[in-house]
Amino acid sequence: MKFETYHISSDIKRNLSDLGFQRPTDIQYKAIPSIMKGEDVLAIAQTGTGKTAAFAIPIIDKIHRSKSSKRSWGIQCIVMVPTRELAAQIGSVFDALSKHTKVKTIAVFGGVEQDPQIKKLADGIDVIVATPGRMFDLIHQGAINLKRVDTLVLDEADQMLDLGFIDDISAVKRKLPQKHQTLFFSATINKEIKKLAFSQVKSSAIRIQISPEDPVSKNVSHFVVFVEMDDKRFFLRRFINDNPEARIIVFVRTRVRAERVAKALERGNITSETLHGEKDQKDRTDVMNRFKKGQMNILIATDVSARGIDIADVHYVINYDLPEKSENYVHRVGRTGRGTKKGIALSFCSTEEKDRLEAIQLFLNKPIEPLSVSKQDYADTIVFSNEKESVQDLIKEQEAWEKTKKKRKKK
Repeated sequence: MKFETYHISSDIKRNLSDLGFQRPTDIQYKAIPSIMKGEDVLAIAQTGTGKTAAFAIPIIDKIHRSKSSKRSWGIQCIVMVPTRELAAQIGSVFDALSKHTKVKTIAVFGGVEQDPQIKKLADGIDVIVATPGRMFDLIHQGAINLKRVDTLVLDEADQMLDLGFIDDISAVKRKLPQKHQTLFFSATINKEIKKLAFSQVKSSAIRIQISPEDPVSKNVSHFVVFVEMDDKRFFLRRFINDNPEARIIVFVRTRVRAERVAKALERGNITSETLHGEKDQKDRTDVMNRFKKGQMNILIATDVSARGIDIADVHYVINYDLPEKSENYVHRVGRTGRGTKKGIALSFCSTEEKDRLEAIQLFLNKPIEPLSVSKQDYADTIVFSNEKESVQDLIKEQEAWEKTKKKRKKK
């Protein structure tokens, strides 16, 4: 089925076509009809599968059809997200999909001046994408009125609930009209979080789960290299030098680690930038924009941005430090292999991190393939057991294997 056959506005179809979206992904195919019917939805799908468009398309279509002009009569939809980067990212998706329509959108989050946001809200907004802190500030100032809201979306619902935002979510729901639609979207969810989620939706809510046995896109190949903590910086430098054109996101555990790794790369004449919560929002936005535009290829980030980076051509995600929470591995590696693109996730595992690796493998329900490395000052890059010389060779081998698999299926 193509988007052209959907009962959605021709303006939205035009936007989808301009963005190169011809056919719905699995999550879009399953979620859009239920959302259009006004049903509550709890959806779990892998990162990079088009979750944002799955709820944005029907929401924009409903609001567009209900309006006779561009003038707004009040906020009709709130999308709550856990991080500023994610708010900005989802806001940009709504902007792109609502182009040519009567729908007006805004993303509001902390770390930037309130006045421009308040002014835009005063001009009339239909959809607001917000982090809880800034949203409640604006509600208390009277800049946001929830009386006409009929749709509440929680994106990355697991993190929202895990971070203790359940009270904020409940407070927002109490302010909404009694009859409203609630949509939960996430890439991962555990039993405890699922209970909390179900407590916030109608008992008749539609439950959608895409590939529950594997929370990570099949476009991502996973590898682990056993490297001692003190040797990681040397190995990272060599890896980057061996892949000079690659766009790479390096995830580290803390803000301090991010800056230290950047300095270690600088000593090797490698330019990189950092993204973490200690930077002010303007700097964080500027860094993201430079990375998106390809003005620099190496981004060193903490988990603050694991869910807020949507760039189609990230070639590698490197887990310089393994995450403390297994779920965060899924969100980190989901920054590569997005859409139809292939990607590689490479983890550096030190002796003291082996327990974390085991937990991640249990969460994924599969082992991560180990790669051997040359100990010669880490001057030689990864040495594969099959004598491949580089990750690029591995990608070619993997793609050839995928083609063989498809041919066998057809037979």
